[in-house]
Amino acid sequence: MSTSTALPQRRAPMQRNITVDSVPSTSPSSAAGSPNESPVASASSTSLSSLGSVEDFQQQPKQQQQQLLDTYGNEFKLPDYTIKDIRDAIPKHCFERSGLRGLSYVARDVALMAGTFYLFNTYCTPANVPSYALRAALWTGYTFLQGLFGTGLWVLAHECGHQSFSPSKTLNDTVGWFAHSALLVPYFSWKISHGKHHKATGNMERDMVFLPRTREEHASRMGYVLHEMHELMEETPLYTATMLIGQQLIGWPWYLLGNVTGHDQHERQAEGKGQGRKNGNGSVNHFLPSSPLYERKDEKLILLSDLGLLITGSILAFVGKNFGWWNLTVWYIFPYLWVNHWLVAITYLQHTDPSLPHYTGSSWNFTRGAAATIDREFGFIGRHLFHGIIETHVLHHYISTIPFYHADEATEAIKPIMGQHYRSDVEGGPVGFIRALYKSARWCQWVEPNEGAKGENSQVLFFRNTNGLGLPPAKMEQEQKSR
Repeated sequence: MSTSTALPQRRAPMQRNITVDSVPSTSPSSAAGSPNESPVASASSTSLSSLGSVEDFQQQPKQQQQQLLDTYGNEFKLPDYTIKDIRDAIPKHCFERSGLRGLSYVARDVALMAGTFYLFNTYCTPANVPSYALRAALWTGYTFLQGLFGTGLWVLAHECGHQSFSPSKTLNDTVGWFAHSALLVPYFSWKISHGKHHKATGNMERDMVFLPRTREEHASRMGYVLHEMHELMEETPLYTATMLIGQQLIGWPWYLLGNVTGHDQHERQAEGKGQGRKNGNGSVNHFLPSSPLYERKDEKLILLSDLGLLITGSILAFVGKNFGWWNLTVWYIFPYLWVNHWLVAITYLQHTDPSLPHYTGSSWNFTRGAAATIDREFGFIGRHLFHGIIETHVLHHYISTIPFYHADEATEAIKPIMGQHYRSDVEGGPVGFIRALYKSARWCQWVEPNEGAKGENSQVLFFRNTNGLGLPPAKMEQEQKSR
């Protein structure tokens, strides 16, 4: 397949609010519910599935093109197994959690951060390293290392939120609150919204994390005519790079402050707290008890999360005032930005890939949604410093209470059950992981049904783009535009 490097012709903006008929926005959720589990992290060796030829698909007879096809042109089939099948395949000892073992990993990560801080502040000084340029390079390395270690601690707090850290809920929430608060994460607030993500992964109406745009939303934002999007061919590496930089720098605080990338169906909030609330206007966030992300019974926990942030903020202000604001920036703020970068990159690539589907509310169920995730590989950093959160995310969405140190074995156990529905991309290892950020940003711009899909197939959505990559967007007749 070929891509065009020419800039796209400017399209007239849409003249009316158009919807894709096959993507209902008010359909009820599937009757097949999710297990009542709280949201985890983990690690595994996987293989990259072969990519189908788009050209071969386009040459098939018309009657054979009604099958579901992902962005690559590979045939997609709906998962045909159950949660019980998944659970029964996993060895029983994989479900066992050890508080002592969990605490040992916390101690390790804290020791790595404290030791790095001590070594740099003791030895990376003008007296020991006279060259300013060399000192600056070494301190840049410090921020990178502390970002890695801080992300590892973040992942352990994530384990606490899923109750996979230990059998004790009290210990889990205590460790999670301290660790996440130290990283300026509202522990209980995030835990609750993240649990909703796990219960609605891949659901276009209820998912809370990296919910993609629909075709209509993308056309509206970019000023395209909806029915002409299949004709657009643009190469925008600068735009893609700019969007990625913004996503990696401010994506996490933006999500906490405005629920960006989460669903925007807050009017359905059962207690009425979502009336008139929309993402991005400040009222849908992770800090206010009045936010529609939470029920009234959660409001005390939201305040407790805020208290943790207030304590951390006060400590940081004390350090900045007494030891210098530039020191605080190097010691904490730059490593904090690295943590944010890794967190956003990991989450984005767990749920965004040309092979992954999304579902309307009426076609979604827990089994399908959990399979709409992908495992990747990040080498030593991913498996040891990040506690395997990148390598076994598929398992994580099926059984979130399995601790990360059993996740490799459990992942291998469920692969035969999932069969072709298990997805991984380990090509290139850590380098491939970084490359996937740019690739996914270019290939995965919005989701839409397969062209000509009928019945339930029209409720399964796949990524498309205007870069000429993979299967082209569906052709829509002029008459459909005016419906």
